[in-house]
Amino acid sequence: MTIDSDPIPATLSWAVRLLRAEGVAVGLVAAWLLWADLTATTTDLTSALLVTAFAIGAAAALWALGGALARRKAGARAPAIVLQLMLLPIGWFMVQGGMGWLGVPLMALGLGMTALLVSTPTTRALGFE
Repeated sequence: MTIDSDPIPATLSWAVRLLRAEGVAVGLVAAWLLWADLTATTTDLTSALLVTAFAIGAAAALWALGGALARRKAGARAPAIVLQLMLLPIGWFMVQGGMGWLGVPLMALGLGMTALLVSTPTTRALGFE
């Protein structure tokens, strides 16, 4: 048994918590999509299942990246940053579509998470410095 003498910095700890929370949130959306797929009266089943599969994959990726970062796997940082930056265009199109109440917080979440992931304490904890 090894004990890591360096505690996980708060920035990395919060990034892990938020990635896991995002994974749960997207998982709930995926569950709702699956329910909607199964109860819809008319649908393009192939498209509906592809969207649902994408949501399930995104939830799994977010959860797995959170776990990898908790174990200080440096290779998980770049994919996590990419997923967070994907929230910017999603949020922007939500703002353009009249859903600014959701789009602006999503954009702020993406930027905040990116800041946590590239912060100096996180960078050091992952062995980049």
